[in-house]
Amino acid sequence: MKLSFKLPIAFFFMFLIAGSAYAQQLKDLQYFRPTGKAGLNVFEAPKTAGVEYEGFYVRTGGDFSVIFHGMSHENDDGTLIDLSNNFSLPTANLNFDVQVEDGLRMHLRTYLSSRHHSEAWVKGGYFQIDNLNFIEDGFLSELMEVARFRFGMDEINYGDTHFRRSDNAASLYNPFVGNYIMDSFATEPFGEVSVMMENGFLGVLGVSNGRLNQAPVSGDDGFAIFGKVGYDSQVNEDLRVRVTGSFYNSTDKSTRDYLYNGDRAGARYYNVLESTADARVSDFLPRFNPGFAYHTAFQINPFVKFQGLEFFGVFEMSSNGADTGGEYTQLGAEVIYRLGDMEDFYVGGRYNMVSGEAADGAATQDITRMNIGGGWFLTNNVLLKLEYVNSSYDGDGWAASKFAGAEFSGFNIEAVIGF
Repeated sequence: MKLSFKLPIAFFFMFLIAGSAYAQQLKDLQYFRPTGKAGLNVFEAPKTAGVEYEGFYVRTGGDFSVIFHGMSHENDDGTLIDLSNNFSLPTANLNFDVQVEDGLRMHLRTYLSSRHHSEAWVKGGYFQIDNLNFIEDGFLSELMEVARFRFGMDEINYGDTHFRRSDNAASLYNPFVGNYIMDSFATEPFGEVSVMMENGFLGVLGVSNGRLNQAPVSGDDGFAIFGKVGYDSQVNEDLRVRVTGSFYNSTDKSTRDYLYNGDRAGARYYNVLESTADARVSDFLPRFNPGFAYHTAFQINPFVKFQGLEFFGVFEMSSNGADTGGEYTQLGAEVIYRLGDMEDFYVGGRYNMVSGEAADGAATQDITRMNIGGGWFLTNNVLLKLEYVNSSYDGDGWAASKFAGAEFSGFNIEAVIGF
């Protein structure tokens, strides 16, 4: 399918989705993160059912996003392409969420239009089990009051940044346009068990083969384990506190470096740092992937919301599992203030930094990025964002590459629909 067909096809499906959504009035599902503004600052889907089971039901939803870019960039050798102020190709998602049985839900997301692929394709999906009443009423009910099982080929629950990032066109939960520099988002085959207590305790343990593309061939028998522990409490009407720590560890059987390289939709800043000397265009810049064949990573995320003021933080490290060594550290901090009783408007800033070495004794590579901006929820499902971004590359580790002395900056305007 040629690229030129993507936009009309995306519009067609979005209108089809919208008509279907209106007809079915988008009923709520059990144990489901709400779409639109109601899903802001919801991390794991709530463990309370929310609604009673009323039979098999398919909820059809979608996301649509278009960005106007006004960016410029430069580097030491002057090889970067010229950028212009213009729209990027709009992106669109098609979402199916299915209430299969009481306590049993399925999710499936298809990218109708994305930066990296010129055709519609399935991002991934999963089954989520929150009770076992479909086996027998009350079966293992005491266990299932706190336990959840998820299985599928989808994003794994490592860290909290993936709950606030833009997933192709699904960008209502991201207060800015771009994601974090080391973007820990991977779609892998996984099995996962979570424990979510009424007192706020949270625990997750999961296993994956660590691969984005898999094949049953000899020598590709490695795996990855991941987990999370944390505490999340609405302390009082004004104050909510959440702190989590996550880990990810992959084995040395074949390449398993997809944790920061697993988003096949492409990055959100189009054509930034693209050079005239590049043999091929990268759809993933300016994201950074340490590129370790196997590694150990951990991420700590504090989140505090007091009335309209919220803080979200990131401390993350990724260490090479090979004898050559190497390690990268990521820091991030977001401060957002949401205005008014309905919090329809917000302003804020984000600081993001990555620093490290590709191997022991190698020269240091540093990336820093600042975002300043705000947004307006025109409705609960329509968001308009404006941001200014400034990013720079420093350190001797970028020598003899297009990143030596590289900088980019400018403004972006994004319009988002999600339902």
